[in-house]
Amino acid sequence: MFVDPNAQNRVKQSTKIRNDLAASDALPAQPTQNPNSDESRPDKIGTYSKGLIQDSPGRVNLAAFSAFRQAINAAGFAAGAHTMPSDILGGSTKLNGPQGAFAFQLDCLDSAQFGSSTVPEAPSLSSKEYGTELVELYWASLLRDVPFTHYETNAIAKEAANELDSPKFKSTYAGPLDVNGKVTPRVLFRGGFNSDATTGPKPAANRGKYFAGELTGPYVSQFCLQPTSFGAQLIDQKYYTAPPEADFMVDETTWNYVQAGKPTGVTFPLDTTDRRHLHNGRGLCTYTHQDELYQAYFIAYLTMKTMNIPWNRTSPYGKMPSDLPSEQPFGTFGGPDVAATLAVVAKAALNAVWYQKWVIHLRHRPEAGGGLVHYQNKGMFPAGTINQDVFTSNALAHSKQKYNSDFLSQAFPEGSPPHPAYPTGHGCVAGACITALKFFFEGSTPIPNPMVPSDDGRHLKVYAYTPADTGIMTVNGELHKLAHNISFGHGIHAGIHWRSDTDYSMLLGEEVALSFLKDQVASYSEKVSIAITTMSGSPAVISN
Repeated sequence: MFVDPNAQNRVKQSTKIRNDLAASDALPAQPTQNPNSDESRPDKIGTYSKGLIQDSPGRVNLAAFSAFRQAINAAGFAAGAHTMPSDILGGSTKLNGPQGAFAFQLDCLDSAQFGSSTVPEAPSLSSKEYGTELVELYWASLLRDVPFTHYETNAIAKEAANELDSPKFKSTYAGPLDVNGKVTPRVLFRGGFNSDATTGPKPAANRGKYFAGELTGPYVSQFCLQPTSFGAQLIDQKYYTAPPEADFMVDETTWNYVQAGKPTGVTFPLDTTDRRHLHNGRGLCTYTHQDELYQAYFIAYLTMKTMNIPWNRTSPYGKMPSDLPSEQPFGTFGGPDVAATLAVVAKAALNAVWYQKWVIHLRHRPEAGGGLVHYQNKGMFPAGTINQDVFTSNALAHSKQKYNSDFLSQAFPEGSPPHPAYPTGHGCVAGACITALKFFFEGSTPIPNPMVPSDDGRHLKVYAYTPADTGIMTVNGELHKLAHNISFGHGIHAGIHWRSDTDYSMLLGEEVALSFLKDQVASYSEKVSIAITTMSGSPAVISN
């Protein structure tokens, strides 16, 4: 029997690495957390309460809310303590995983160590920012079935861009602007801060700093389009989708049932007669209704392999000449490492964002905002409950004409899942996973043979660059785009998340991933000093 003469030393070294990492991760002070002021309202109408007992439309039972908040404050301190009382629920819908907020992180900083420097307070109910985000959501609901390739010629998309570019909304519109500083149909529902993440509007010269590459190429990321394979299994990246006009929760009975957590008996429709490439908001909604949270990023990894994207040029196996000329990566820096890291970092990101959702922000969902608009127009809430700009918007007028109500139409029969809005799980997992992919792969690599879906999504065609493109498509740019595609598909296009939910959750996910990778490389035998470009455009180095 072979006995490793170095085994005892390895055990000691492994233990030292664990202890050193634990000590290092314990050093950062608990950060400031800044929820907005909505929970201080006596009526709680701006705070998440979906699924709890409702006294009347839009008004939660205050005793149920108090017990709900007390349970959150007390949860997680005793192992196995499931403290959420069942008598606070208004129906059979269960709250979605609040205990995950209190799961301890053993692979990176703890969830409580990420704070307001990354996740600032969300827009409050009566603010202009809230109103602008809600108007954007009404426009997105009206454009769900319009191919992204039609936006520049579609009358509704043109009107949406004009309204968001108008003086009434532009000062608080946080989405991207084109090279002339305007909201245009081409940039609708894309990612990219128009204003700085923490300090308000940016000067024109600094626009595009965050999420670089989002305005280049087609709306849908190449990593959602180009075919690949999972081993011997071909993946053509075509999907079943919901049929056009499958919109929900636009009548009082259904909306009231859903807010109280009562089943409506309506199921999600799926057209299984024809698979198509992701080419409109409806397709992205359907994808995210049933995806595994890191699915798109695992497929992106497979697509990078198909495209022969090189390893990160600063990795031990990516340098020219290589630090390890007679070795190739496998268990570290190779395919098994990439695949496993994506899954584990996704879990860490999800627990971190759950802490922010349940413990700190409790932001209500856009469907709740649309309900308040509807009931304020009926005189059940006082004027000023929601910013008045919403009520005089063209977006609301068009939506009311289409649905005969002021509710914000939803792509899913159940509306949002039963957990708070801000930040979003899809967005945080997106930010973490694309950061991990940047760690492994060279982000500056141009995308070979870029494609765009046909107007009906049935096939792909070669993309021809236009003067509106702000460069060439690169791996990093398409990763940024991918993260927004998936999170906005689950958010803006579906009507269940606010724009700010996605933007700040992606930055939170990036922060979680950087902490995770810092700890992970401490276990590697290779000498590591890997540079990536963050979503803000700043450099970051992960080293051991």
